[in-house]
Amino acid sequence: MSETDEGSGSERQMYDAVCSKCGQPCKVPFKPAEGRPVYCRNCYRPRRSRY
Repeated sequence: MSETDEGSGSERQMYDAVCSKCGQPCKVPFKPAEGRPVYCRNCYRPRRSRY
């Protein structure tokens, strides 16, 4: 396997996004989908405890 193959232990690709709650730019480990909210680390943490 080459170093660029997924699952090889290399860093994940990060995508630029804007937090739906606070409006701050952030990076997320998934490609944001149109129409779906994205939260920065600080805004996501309190939401996570609800689930």
